[in-house]
Amino acid sequence: MKIEYQQEHDIMSILFLEGAVIDDSIEDEGIIFDYDKEKRLVAVEILDARKRIGKNPMDKVDFSIVRNIVVAS
Repeated sequence: MKIEYQQEHDIMSILFLEGAVIDDSIEDEGIIFDYDKEKRLVAVEILDARKRIGKNPMDKVDFSIVRNIVVAS
């Protein structure tokens, strides 16, 4: 996963599948969802990020990793 903020365009991008080819994009109220040909979510782009998230969008990102381990019984 890669999180990126483009200050000059005020776009925050979250990339889930690096290197995947985007086949379809759906925009809903300033948020773009990109999908590959298998309909897997490749990326999410947030337009006007400062307005939606705050003055410094990357300051809102929590880089902690939470993993739940499921133990089979």
